Amino acid sequence: MDRDYVLGTHEAELARLGRQNAIWRPRALDAWRRAGITVGQRVIDVGAGPGYASLDLAEVVGAQGEVIALDRSEGFLAHLRAAAAGRGLGQVRTVATDLARDELPAEVADADAAWCRWIFTFLGAPRAALEKVAARIRPGGAIVIHEYVDYATWRLVPRVASLDWFVAAVMESWRSEGGEPNIGVELIPWLEDAGCRIECVNPIADVIGRADFVWHWLAGFFDTGLARLVALGRVEAAEAEAMRRDFAAAAADPRTRMVTPLVCEIIARRV
Repeated sequence: MDRDYVLGTHEAELARLGRQNAIWRPRALDAWRRAGITVGQRVIDVGAGPGYASLDLAEVVGAQGEVIALDRSEGFLAHLRAAAAGRGLGQVRTVATDLARDELPAEVADADAAWCRWIFTFLGAPRAALEKVAARIRPGGAIVIHEYVDYATWRLVPRVASLDWFVAAVMESWRSEGGEPNIGVELIPWLEDAGCRIECVNPIADVIGRADFVWHWLAGFFDTGLARLVALGRVEAAEAEAMRRDFAAAAADPRTRMVTPLVCEIIARRV
């Protein structure tokens, strides 16, 4: 049995994560550049999932470098291994581990950098997990994190009550699994306590219309997230269909704008 997540590891989620990574790739690449991630380095992708960012990191570090992809889902890691092999990226290595429960293997050490996106949000013991990661970064190495700081900023304008309900239900479902959707700012003092210096903290949010590529990040999550809530028994199928109709009607109105969840970008340096 694969080790599941609150969002699932099914085919629809795998496809959604691919679209999500494509949308967020420019911001990730920019953060990596500013953190000094470059050719020949050893980088840990923490909570790599199916590895879309791992493949991007492999292109950055090149054949001289190494990307160590950590995830608890063997299904996701198998997807990454197949994709890396298909692209000839032998510098990608996968390690199956549960960051919330397991100690990191000995070979995951002395890294030049770590990359984490929307990982600590879902962990029951995020501070301990962050300390594990920080301990495996060499002095002078970077930790780059994108995490939610206020998930409830996600809304449509004009507001749609059923989307507001959906956002609240998503947050409650994450918390019921031990996570915290607004974990971002909590990481800052934890990083400092773990021997890191904070180099920058930047807010990331957008107000966009349907024509914007970013729209598809959250529209895709709304669709698969509703299906997941139905599967978890948190919403009835008929209610989910009514919510989809509300969302589609709002999206069809050219005046509609979407406010995205507020994300916190942190770049820290191990001292």
